[in-house]
Amino acid sequence: MKVGISLPQNPGDGAAGWPDIRDLAQLAAAGGADSVWVADHFFHRAPDHELGLHEPFALLAAVAAVVPEIELGPLVAATPFRSPGLLAKMATTLDLVADGRLVLGVGCGWHEPEFRAFGYPFDHRVGRFEEVVRVVRGLLDGERVTFAGTWVSVDDAVLLPAPARRIPLLIAADGPRMLRLTARYGDAWQAAWFGVPDASFREQRSRLDDACGLEGRSHPP
Repeated sequence: MKVGISLPQNPGDGAAGWPDIRDLAQLAAAGGADSVWVADHFFHRAPDHELGLHEPFALLAAVAAVVPEIELGPLVAATPFRSPGLLAKMATTLDLVADGRLVLGVGCGWHEPEFRAFGYPFDHRVGRFEEVVRVVRGLLDGERVTFAGTWVSVDDAVLLPAPARRIPLLIAADGPRMLRLTARYGDAWQAAWFGVPDASFREQRSRLDDACGLEGRSHPP
């Protein structure tokens, strides 16, 4: 079993500035954590309060430079917030800084207020995610990608310099379409909605097993 730690990203979490976040990341590594993670939100808006978060890729690059050896990643990067080319490029550069320790967590996003506030479309999130992750996976595999979808189009796109390795994808998935995409493209599944392995979790895991079978995989990510 591996243990990962989510780093605080806003003053309400007790880590308002970089020195606090750095120290917590170093403490996690010294304490035997296998990985550290940060969320990807502009803010979280509730009727009675707002919480803001630091940008994850810049933060992770800083963490990677001062915390050696352990894995790190966004948990998870919302694909609507960046074009697939930019997301793949940022991931490749972060993995370079981290010396091959990045796990790229991705999901379709869920907090509608931040989408509306910054002008990102909230419709067809799974359909948009499917097109983005298809392009991102190809780019991260060092391929030249041409694709014309409903929402995403790229023409002879390539990452230069090429990724130094195959960066693993962790996919946040809940529901049959997202689980099928996890089975198709994912190296790991984020099941963060389940606090304990109860009946609901076991049912969702069974659905992922079924999706893997449909995708010709012998075991789930």
